[in-house]
Amino acid sequence: MAHKLPGHCARPDDVLENLTYDQRETRWRQGLARYTDTCICVAVNGGDEVIGFGNAGPEREGNAIYTGEIYALYVLKSYQGQGIGRSLVQACVQRLLEAGHTSLLIWVLADNPARVFYEALGGEFVGEKMISIGGKELLELAYGWQDMRTLVPTS
Repeated sequence: MAHKLPGHCARPDDVLENLTYDQRETRWRQGLARYTDTCICVAVNGGDEVIGFGNAGPEREGNAIYTGEIYALYVLKSYQGQGIGRSLVQACVQRLLEAGHTSLLIWVLADNPARVFYEALGGEFVGEKMISIGGKELLELAYGWQDMRTLVPTS
């Protein structure tokens, strides 16, 4: 991993690219130990390699309408467009429904091209906020589903 000079602001992409497996594992273990009402859903390929994950739980900012939240959703670029992201969303939603949540919120960076994925899933634009990543201010957009049951297939 490259070392950053003092005062140097990392780009958000650099922050993501420099995350290590050990760092993510440590954060997940701490989070799962502290927040028993969160879940992590993992997608693996035929070789049992992790190719994507979703992390979900209660909405974190006390929103009166949306009680569940998907905190993170990642699929390796080489596996995108194959329905894996949709399956991860459905798995997260199923866990949130089991925990008693009925509505869902997902935050995504405004300049993230993957945000159209949430629009295609029927997410409604419901808000925005500025966040800081790697010392840079970025616009984040919220997509919501007042009835997240629309995201899971019915039998």
